[in-house]
Amino acid sequence: MDKPKKSVRRKTSGVTIDEVAALAGVSPMTVSRAINQGKVRDATRERVMRAVRELGYTPNLAASSLAAAQHTRIALIYTNPSGAYLRELLVGLLRVASNAAIQLVVDYWDDLDPAAERKAARALAGRVDGVILPPPLCESQPAVTELVRAGIPVVAIAPGHLGNAISCVRIDDLQAGKELAEHLIQQGHSRIGFIRGRNDLSASARRYDGFVSALQDAGLQVDPGLVQQGDYTYRSGLAAAEKLLSHRRPPTAIFASNDDMGAAAISVAHRRGLEVPRDLSVVGFDDTSAATTVWPELTTIHQPIASMADAAIDILLRAIRRKPDEARALTDHVMPHRLVVRDSVAHPPKR
Repeated sequence: MDKPKKSVRRKTSGVTIDEVAALAGVSPMTVSRAINQGKVRDATRERVMRAVRELGYTPNLAASSLAAAQHTRIALIYTNPSGAYLRELLVGLLRVASNAAIQLVVDYWDDLDPAAERKAARALAGRVDGVILPPPLCESQPAVTELVRAGIPVVAIAPGHLGNAISCVRIDDLQAGKELAEHLIQQGHSRIGFIRGRNDLSASARRYDGFVSALQDAGLQVDPGLVQQGDYTYRSGLAAAEKLLSHRRPPTAIFASNDDMGAAAISVAHRRGLEVPRDLSVVGFDDTSAATTVWPELTTIHQPIASMADAAIDILLRAIRRKPDEARALTDHVMPHRLVVRDSVAHPPKR
């Protein structure tokens, strides 16, 4: 008697994107871009599509949009001395990246020289679709030149002279600086100390220019002895505030170019037995967490850092997902700022 034949279940295994990638000699990410009309070379797209036809690969259309999003990689390159500013920026970027289902790559460049920046930019260009450059790298000519040459869309946050080569997101630092200085003048201050930001950043110069403009409009002279250099770090704010308050005629108010240095100025005042704002008024800039973790809380300019991150990613995604025959448009996106009045400013003391 013949043995009953076992039913044989035919094994079926669909062709995977990894198999297509192996046959075409490219990465799975490149296969996804080619299939979804992303940015790849014509020769590469032809090789991928030939492998697709040869293997009979059928993409999962239901997941194609998600796959395209997940294969969009945007890099944030940072070397920012202000921890408060960086936190605000990262919170904004992580929130938007999560909502848009894109991959955020965070790269730290620690005091690289121009040659090293060029090398790092070339390496980064090979693995990301777009780049966000916050201060101070927003002003890095070597990095921008290499990324633009590689065809990588770049958005700089608060840039200066590079705005004609790449897209940017910023506030009007000059007007904001002027409004903040005018607030101090309106309170009756005429001897105002100023702590500058980094010399290599255009935003620093614009904030100082706004300060000078407000004094000139009020008929006041800028005392060079009341202008001290900082670099946006808390430590530099301590040194600058010590010099200002050691002046033979110290200021009645200090304008610090960011909140970290403003918080440092308040610390120096307390150490010297001065009460803020009764004996000394202090203002910062940016409205980061540093502005509200000191006592008294800082009057400052609100720079919408998290929203600027949102706008930067939106600009990048539009550039990355544009059609091959569309020209890349550069964007200069100016966001609104506002004066935030807290408890660190009062009328000057009578002397």
